[in-house]
Amino acid sequence: METALHIAKDADELAADGAEYFLRSAKESVRTRNRFTAAISGGSSPRGMHRLLAREPFLSEMPWSQTHLFWVDERLLPYDHPESNFGTAREDFLSRIPIPEANLSPMPVDLGPADGAGAYRRRLADFFGPLSLPKFDLIVLGLGPDGHTASLFPGSSPGSSGEAPWVIAVHGGNPNVARLTLNYNVLNSARNVGVLVSGSGKADMVRRIYTREPPMLPAHYVEPTSGSLTWLLDRAAASLLPERGGHDNG
Repeated sequence: METALHIAKDADELAADGAEYFLRSAKESVRTRNRFTAAISGGSSPRGMHRLLAREPFLSEMPWSQTHLFWVDERLLPYDHPESNFGTAREDFLSRIPIPEANLSPMPVDLGPADGAGAYRRRLADFFGPLSLPKFDLIVLGLGPDGHTASLFPGSSPGSSGEAPWVIAVHGGNPNVARLTLNYNVLNSARNVGVLVSGSGKADMVRRIYTREPPMLPAHYVEPTSGSLTWLLDRAAASLLPERGGHDNG
């Protein structure tokens, strides 16, 4: 696994770094595979990046017609609920970019947990093929102060079986509701995984995950099998790292 660390001076610069990273991934994927597949997250950290993607120069430079967006996780709430990841993304950038509606694959929220997980697994199989794990060009993750990522919460860990479900239903988080989430096996099959984190409130957890400090928490298990892992932090989130071995953009 190839790991990179980028540290921005503040949240605004982090949003710009995230948008540049997203654009680079898209251009490289379209150049080599003629399409770009990405799974995006909710939460506060990626919202600045999402908003920039709907503004110039990113708006014109992104290959939107060849971009296919999926979701890392979703609360089973209506899309117009303020806690909906899809609804928030639609508000922040999807409603202002020229991406075909058919290229958006939000997680279903009206089927119940088990049926919703099954339906999204079938959507992934239809798109990527049913015989092997979905291989996203890019998955963008956040990091919770408890060490969760996606909707994989403390107490969860990768199963020993390679046949683990691609999509699972869980209950937890804030708000404490039913959710769907991609499983560890899908996260770790991606070509590129970016972890976007801002704020001093997550600095200790960034340190624990980045330095592999036990006990093991969900974000510890994000280790792309044959892809790259890129940490995108602002200085506040990186403030407790023992050393900055990566590139400091500030």
